[in-house]
Amino acid sequence: MVQLIHEMRAKQQTALTPRLQQSVKLLQMSTLDFSREVAEAIANNPFLEEEEGAPGNEARDEMDGTHQYESQPELETAADLAALATASDTDPDHGEMDAVTTTSEYDASQEPAGSYSGDYPTSRNNDQPETDIGQWARSETSLQDALRSDLCAYDLSARDRCLVELIIEALDDDGYLRMPFDELVLDSQLDPEPSECEWNTALKLVQHLGAPGIGARNLQECLVLQLNALDEDTPGRDLATRIVQDALDRLGRCDYAGIARALSVAESDVHEACLLIRSLEPRPGARFSRIDPSCYVVPDVFVRRVGDRWVAVANNGAIPRTQLNTLYTQLFKQTRYEERSLMAQALQEARWLMRSLEQRSSTIVRVAQAIVARQQTFFDYGDVALRPMMLSEIADELGMHESTVSRATSNKYLASPRGIFEFKYFFSRELATQSGGTCSAVAVRALIQEMIEAEDANEPLSDVMLAQRLAREGVRVARRTVSKYRAQIKYPPAEQRRRPMQAA
Repeated sequence: MVQLIHEMRAKQQTALTPRLQQSVKLLQMSTLDFSREVAEAIANNPFLEEEEGAPGNEARDEMDGTHQYESQPELETAADLAALATASDTDPDHGEMDAVTTTSEYDASQEPAGSYSGDYPTSRNNDQPETDIGQWARSETSLQDALRSDLCAYDLSARDRCLVELIIEALDDDGYLRMPFDELVLDSQLDPEPSECEWNTALKLVQHLGAPGIGARNLQECLVLQLNALDEDTPGRDLATRIVQDALDRLGRCDYAGIARALSVAESDVHEACLLIRSLEPRPGARFSRIDPSCYVVPDVFVRRVGDRWVAVANNGAIPRTQLNTLYTQLFKQTRYEERSLMAQALQEARWLMRSLEQRSSTIVRVAQAIVARQQTFFDYGDVALRPMMLSEIADELGMHESTVSRATSNKYLASPRGIFEFKYFFSRELATQSGGTCSAVAVRALIQEMIEAEDANEPLSDVMLAQRLAREGVRVARRTVSKYRAQIKYPPAEQRRRPMQAA
């Protein structure tokens, strides 16, 4: 009997009704995924349409029957699920999304009309921000496009141009050709099959099209190409070429004495040549960064200064706005009862979606406002002032479950004068200070970065010295933790940061 009760409770706690599943799914979506989901719902449900103006009272009444709606479902715990299942069973007119403790007035007529422009910019009121994606990403020329543009200046045969095009297309983001020639062309694509000499000639042309180093097949060739492009009288050029060809591994270890012995040259000359090598670009194609359209970020909220406080304001332009189609709603009322089943299901789904949209927006804005309220100093002073914060703090403050806050912060972004940040950026582990207070791991990384940027390049700070300086600032951090944080901000160890000695 006891086992049966436990099984019944487990089933009750883990059962997710369609409306609950929809709410959880929408909450954890990014803004772009959320917009696509809503657009698909509008296309498939005849009772939904994109809002072009403020909906009338008839649409609002049809949505809910009243001007009240229950919002902000904190429904992630097992107890919450059980309570929702019970509430849904006892009141057939209100689903699990209504079983919450707080309510708020819903008046869609108060929302700005036409605030969502979809994929294209539209005319707006002067006080409404534009939401064209061009605000957040600029158009850039790819490496391939730049090389093809330079190729237009050459008069080549169709076969030679095809070989060059194949090589250009095969270059990776760093500008390297990492594929063998025989994999660049399909069988019977070129007849006769290109010879090794033809491939090498085409590659030489590619290597002369763009910046020196483009089209290299490895780091060694990339550096040699750049050195060959320098003036012949460049100090240290010939020795630098020898070092790259014969002692590149020693250069990576800063073994200047070993290089001097291996090449039978003075160590002062090695330092001069190494300085020249370090001025080269190991990834010449990196400045032509490829943009993945799926990586565009549309902020969910804006952070603005109001008086002496920073506040979070919803980015209404990024939120799809929907309304019930009044015509279809009226037609539905006029149908006979036996013909209403499919239409009734579609109308109910439309109501669920519209409630879910409002609840998702409300949850995200509340979480953002709580984050900004706790991180005022960050927006004033930057990373060094980011205070430690846990998901549980926001959850307790807003009366939500921690998993709800986690979903509301995943793939959500805020735009501020300091840049665009993911919500989760503001949640950082807590580190103790000697005064008995705490600071965030982000703040410690910022302090380490400041110390490294201000160090003497001839005597860089070791991880032990960084830990000692942090201790003097009142932050107790172990050396291994300093090493981890230094690696996270992409700084090499002290020995690799040391500036080579200038030649006498």
